[in-house]
Amino acid sequence: MTLPDPEQLLEHLYAQIKPRIQAETALVGIYTGGVWLMERLLKRLQTELGHDILFGKLDAAMYRDDYAQRGLKTSAHPAYIPFDINGKHIILIDDIFYTGRTTRAVMNELFDYGRPASVQLAALINRGGAQLPIRPDMVGADLPLQAHQSFDLAMNTLGRLSLSISESASPAKPGADDHA
Repeated sequence: MTLPDPEQLLEHLYAQIKPRIQAETALVGIYTGGVWLMERLLKRLQTELGHDILFGKLDAAMYRDDYAQRGLKTSAHPAYIPFDINGKHIILIDDIFYTGRTTRAVMNELFDYGRPASVQLAALINRGGAQLPIRPDMVGADLPLQAHQSFDLAMNTLGRLSLSISESASPAKPGADDHA
């Protein structure tokens, strides 16, 4: 499979997000890749729109329904929601959408902070395999993968994104990893 340039996918995602920005909109990145994307999108949106946009960062690790089986893959990042989310239009930003479990977990965490007016999901890639009635509202590309494959999004020291595919020795259990 020839992989698209994630920088072009980010451009496509930007074009979908920009018209949805209004006075009460906040961007919330999901660690780690979603935060990278959110920071890049935020900088460009604020420059082009000429005003500040509220933003935050969340880590779904402690809110996942499979935490007991999964544990922490990496150290958990502290939540950063420095604004009142009540009545805000939240755009969650993630890198790879798979089963929907990470999105559900982040929404659970988000609602611990209050009640937003709306929540939309933007993902760089939708890899297929949703197990919940959750789908991205905005997506850079739909790129289905087999269960034993996963996308790896990386960012170099200059902030440029790269994308690769890795394969596991055995097929993953459905829902074992919502993020790759």
